[in-house]
Amino acid sequence: MVAAQLKEIAMTKAKSKRKPASRANDSKTKTHNSVRRTGTRKAVQLKPVTEAAPRQQSRSASQPTARQSKKAHIIAMLQAPGGATIEAMARVAKWQPHSVRGFLAGVVRKKLGLTLVSADGESGRVYRITDRTASAAA
Repeated sequence: MVAAQLKEIAMTKAKSKRKPASRANDSKTKTHNSVRRTGTRKAVQLKPVTEAAPRQQSRSASQPTARQSKKAHIIAMLQAPGGATIEAMARVAKWQPHSVRGFLAGVVRKKLGLTLVSADGESGRVYRITDRTASAAA
């Protein structure tokens, strides 16, 4: 029941720090900065476009087959008569299984509007794309 006495401590006023002189008005700084900027701009040189074009044409001529994207490869697997499992699609595309399932639901079904059918197979659930006309007639 002893009242705690608050003790006030006088705080000293912080000494103001000396501000450095503004260098914006310094003539040496202005010339130094402008020289540095122009020197950097002169150092950057772009290669002419004409040099790169022949090299790209020779590469495409040596590779007759077009490179297939991961998505196109998965869709081709699904269009095969036997279909494909999630594990096989994940292995080919180097994706996680949940990414393959998301691709099937979001891209194949929703965006492309393809009919995706799944059935239990010997090696697991097999997915394949069927024709709309065949599924509507059945």
